[in-house]
Amino acid sequence: MATLHDEKDPFDAIVDAPFDSALEERYLVYALSTITARSLPDLRDGLKPVHRRLLWAMRQLKLDPASAFKKSARVVGDVIGKYHPHGDASVYDAMVRLAQDFALRYPLVEGQGNFGNIDGDNAAAYRYTEARLTKTALRLMEGLDEGTVEFIPTYNGEEQEPEIFPGLFPNLLANGASGIAVGMATNIPSHNVAEVIDATLELIDNPHVEHARLMELFQGPDFATGGLIVDSPEMISHAYETGRGSFRVRARFHAAEAEKAEDREAGIERLGGGQWQLVVSEIPYQVQKGKLIEQIAQLIADKKLPILEDIRDESDENIRLVLVPRSRNVDPELLKESLYKLSDLETRFGLNMNVLDAHRTPMVMGLKELLTHWTTSQIDILQRRSRHRLEQIARRLELLEGYIIAFLNLDRVIEIIRAEDEPKPVMMAEFNLTDRQAEAILNMRLRSLRKLEEMQLRQEKDALLKEQDELTKLLDSPARQRTRLKRDLGALRKEYGEDTALGRRRTTVAEAAPAVEFSMDAMIEKEPVTVILSQKGWVRGAKGHVDLASEFKFKEGDGPAFAVHAQTTDKLLVVADDGRIYTLGADKLPGARGFGEPIRNMLDIDPEAQVVGLIVHKPKGQLLLAATTGKGFAAATDEILAETRKGRQVVNLKAGAKLRVVREIAEAHDHVAVVGDNRKLVVFNLEELPMLARGQGVTLQRYRDGGLSDAITFTLADGLSWTMGGETGRTRTESEIWQWKVARGAAGRLPPQGFPKDNRF
Repeated sequence: MATLHDEKDPFDAIVDAPFDSALEERYLVYALSTITARSLPDLRDGLKPVHRRLLWAMRQLKLDPASAFKKSARVVGDVIGKYHPHGDASVYDAMVRLAQDFALRYPLVEGQGNFGNIDGDNAAAYRYTEARLTKTALRLMEGLDEGTVEFIPTYNGEEQEPEIFPGLFPNLLANGASGIAVGMATNIPSHNVAEVIDATLELIDNPHVEHARLMELFQGPDFATGGLIVDSPEMISHAYETGRGSFRVRARFHAAEAEKAEDREAGIERLGGGQWQLVVSEIPYQVQKGKLIEQIAQLIADKKLPILEDIRDESDENIRLVLVPRSRNVDPELLKESLYKLSDLETRFGLNMNVLDAHRTPMVMGLKELLTHWTTSQIDILQRRSRHRLEQIARRLELLEGYIIAFLNLDRVIEIIRAEDEPKPVMMAEFNLTDRQAEAILNMRLRSLRKLEEMQLRQEKDALLKEQDELTKLLDSPARQRTRLKRDLGALRKEYGEDTALGRRRTTVAEAAPAVEFSMDAMIEKEPVTVILSQKGWVRGAKGHVDLASEFKFKEGDGPAFAVHAQTTDKLLVVADDGRIYTLGADKLPGARGFGEPIRNMLDIDPEAQVVGLIVHKPKGQLLLAATTGKGFAAATDEILAETRKGRQVVNLKAGAKLRVVREIAEAHDHVAVVGDNRKLVVFNLEELPMLARGQGVTLQRYRDGGLSDAITFTLADGLSWTMGGETGRTRTESEIWQWKVARGAAGRLPPQGFPKDNRF
């Protein structure tokens, strides 16, 4: 029983602390772990821990470019078993990305088998695929055995892993990185190694170099999938100066088969008979080809891109997307601009150069700061390598001294070894040897005696002394260190130069020409249409221009209200008696096979309001708007177009008043005629009518009782015409209408004989 009392009570371990501070403390630990040990790349080698551990495990398995491939499962197993205690799926996904030439500008893993494709298909399972390292990965790990970096214990303390990779390959900028930590993220595009080295060499020569000079050598991103960056040089430069910004990335149109050079560059393939098609040869980075094709096909299906007929995927190992226009008269530039606007043929890549510096502190750096830090780390690695080599040389020289003594006294050494029970102390005392020297002599095999030639030993000693001298001078002179770094960078640049397959720039950085101005209306095919709106608000569009006098069918209890001729490219102005004006595209109308659809399904017209006008919008046109109160004004049609279903309030009305008149004002018209419910007519000059975008307007005619019945504009010289009643349908013209002309706002007098009894013009 005593043992039970000896055990600590678990409740004794409970700490009384405020919940918020305990939560804050724990969350901070998690956040720091995510930032420093998972999501952000290290500035020095550009790798996150999972990638570093993958490459290290592959190196331990001796998977260099010259050796045979090994199963990916073997690599993943080693990584999660020894170095990275996380899920196998996430580790394999990271490995797959390192092998994809469309994801990484300079792949670090060479894959054999299905490692996914640009269409967005996944890689095969890790039991099927095989992998080994690429030359670039070896460049990145160069010097691991030369004391260049610290080795730290793995998560369980059983193994060792490098803190960073010491290689000279500028992986952070060359391959880029992206990651989301807690409260911060990083997104760095890939770049051209030759350009990164050129900018670094300039910085080594002149630490105070201007940012503008660096940008002359360093053009900007160089994506694995090519494409074009179309931002201005100023925008790109500013992004790299601050470490934050974004780039517009576009697909490349290129027709390799085209005869003319300008057609090749524009991606136009001529098919004869004036027909042509566009060819896309490169798509923006991180866009999946399969999804892009689906997206464009959906645009065609939804009729959002009527000038495009079809899209075909004719890709093999090279991308070839063929875009077929609706007709040969389509402007290729208009088609391109609309595709850029509506699809992922143009995307944005956000730049956020947030990295961990040498002290594991996350910070956003500009290009110059980033290269300065990287250069400093490479100088540090050079110094460590030199010091490590000096230690090796000192140890070897110690042994060489011993071997030379042994060679000069070989017979005596053999005699001591044969005769003495403990030869080591005797030899050390007689020849003044150190413990290591005596041990090395005793450990020599007989066959090594033939190597004990004084000349060879002395040559090796002289070579080592010379190397020792050079390394000492190198460590003492920062200038020599910079020169050595420049020489090494120059050698690396030759491997990744512009003339090599891997080093050639893929992404073109060139500011785009001003966009072709186009609206979505330019996408609509122009066709004649007759718009019919019934009294109860059912609207339809009949193909062609049907005679407006013909009898149209309506639902029982419904009848005709408006019928107008338009084109499918026109906008219709629908005017309600509450003073709101709505805009409806003539291409959006339902067909005329049935009775159409309620116009309220397309526009948010108030249930109490009635439609009093349906007018085809004409640019720079004018409308006469008049309310039952006798007030009105003229409005420019361009000013009253509405963007949304809710329309636009144009006429402000007092309680109980309604908008009564909506009529187009012709250019030749110079006078206004207004008639009231009291059957009195006034005529006044059109100049007295103000132009407003919104308001009540001015008094057109004064009434004691009743209100305004109708209003119209006309040309005084031609007289005023109105339709006679009866079957004849004749019109009557009163040419002496000037007799009714008064100032605006008068009461007026009775109209000419024969004026319609309903007081409507």
